[in-house]
Amino acid sequence: MLVHSRKGKWAVWSLFLVLFLPLFALPLLVILAASFSSHWSGAFPSGFTTGHYTAATRGESLQALTTSLVTALAASLLALAAGTWAALAAASLKKGGKRAVDALFLLPVAVPSVVVGLAVLVAFSKPPMILNGTRWIVVLAHAVLVTAFAHQSVSAAIQRLDPAYEQAAASLGARPSYVLWKVKLPLLLPSLNAAAGLCFALSMGELSATMMLYPPDWTPLPVRIYAATDRGSTFTGAALAVVLMAATLLVLLAVSRVRTRASYR
Repeated sequence: MLVHSRKGKWAVWSLFLVLFLPLFALPLLVILAASFSSHWSGAFPSGFTTGHYTAATRGESLQALTTSLVTALAASLLALAAGTWAALAAASLKKGGKRAVDALFLLPVAVPSVVVGLAVLVAFSKPPMILNGTRWIVVLAHAVLVTAFAHQSVSAAIQRLDPAYEQAAASLGARPSYVLWKVKLPLLLPSLNAAAGLCFALSMGELSATMMLYPPDWTPLPVRIYAATDRGSTFTGAALAVVLMAATLLVLLAVSRVRTRASYR
């Protein structure tokens, strides 16, 4: 912490709590409380129940959670592969070329995600590649939306790499492919894991583009949460939201453990 005095530290922590509790913690606590409630007519919920979680972890809700996990995993892998490839390729370009590549990958996040969804829908609803009505169009849209974050994360890590490792390997006769797989990518592994976790979390919560693209047999959990709250089932929607948060956090914790081991290595 940049503040060294005791009073300054207390002031900073007090300001943090004042800003954190109402803006971040309180809304999450409200959702958690609503997920265990059967009534909420006053200032506080009433009627404790776990029935909402029974509905949220069975049948179509469980299938929607599985759909979200598979979609996020596939989209994250695609985004990581494309973003890493582009970052490695752009590293050898001049300054103008790097800016052009950065702008290209940042474009999907510079416009509303619903625009990206519409663009994907129009582009893949006619030959030569028709993906409309399939699960793959949802995965593709999610990958397009999160690739920018993978690209930026890996690009920043490449800029911090010490070129001495690569130069030493090349001076010993290592081929470029060997340097890439045995030297550069292992050094980038912590950043790759961090990028994968970010892409996964963003994909798990994506709704706007998904609403335009998902087929009836491939409904992610955020769509089901929206449908539940739209029908007035707020408590069921809150339970589904808690399940979504818990599943995302568990995966991120697993990725964090891998990243910690990669950093130690």
